[in-house]
Amino acid sequence: MTFFTRDGVRLGYDVIGDGPLVLLVMGTGSPGRVWHLHQVPALVAAGYRVATLDNRGVAPSDECGSGFTMADMVGDVAALIELLGAPARLVGTSLGARIVAETALARPDLAVQAVMLAAHGRPDPLQERLTAGRRELHDRGIELPPGFAAAVAAQQNLSRRTLADRAAVTDWLEIFEFAAAQTGPGVRAQLDLADSDRLADYRRITVPSLVVGFADDLMLPPYLAREVADAIPAARYVELADCGHYGYLERPDAVNELVLEFFTTVRAPARACPPGHCPPPPHVPGDVQQATSTQRSLEPG
Repeated sequence: MTFFTRDGVRLGYDVIGDGPLVLLVMGTGSPGRVWHLHQVPALVAAGYRVATLDNRGVAPSDECGSGFTMADMVGDVAALIELLGAPARLVGTSLGARIVAETALARPDLAVQAVMLAAHGRPDPLQERLTAGRRELHDRGIELPPGFAAAVAAQQNLSRRTLADRAAVTDWLEIFEFAAAQTGPGVRAQLDLADSDRLADYRRITVPSLVVGFADDLMLPPYLAREVADAIPAARYVELADCGHYGYLERPDAVNELVLEFFTTVRAPARACPPGHCPPPPHVPGDVQQATSTQRSLEPG
């Protein structure tokens, strides 16, 4: 794993392959290595150079338990793209989709294309209650029994088809139980991120975008993803059946096919760089230093 430092925060990332740059951005509490199960191999095989980032708040990146903002996370993505050589194609899921949308809005000069899986552009009452509950469990020091926590995670994140498959759901329950971990200060800080209505702002996104909703997603239902696609001019929307919130893991071949088809058939229009960002700055914004390490986080995702 390689690390860089931006404004005093140490961030970890991996890069695999050769070709045009693709940056994959994970959701709340998940490390970048989750992408390595299915998406990284497919993208590398298709001729892309693929970077995965451990967002601030997720080890081995700094946890930043005192808090941070969405602007901080967008700045981290922008800094990494410039460090690796802009521009890049961006793919994000859940919170990562929000980061991708905000990066496309703030720094269109850095993004060739944007893919948002399980996206949302406004607060959802159910998600707000769930997030508040996670914060309260952490703040009260309550740890759910691993088996119960695994069952809740399965119901929240998997499709009806997977839940009806005894063998498949048994495997998933074992994974969830094995990977269960207490919410640390960094993930707790991610849960505090402000979730305002951004749909009106997304009408100013000019980066060619693909928005994917997962039909059985209970965490971020597909109508929220469709709203994002409707807001972004000329965005494409696709809804995948038999997918819960973890659709990129349940039906990875279908997700990979959508992403690769979008990358190869939708071209970015010529556009002027935004004021202050053209030509690209000769250095990465912020205090950025790079270091390498052979150590890899062993914390479950």
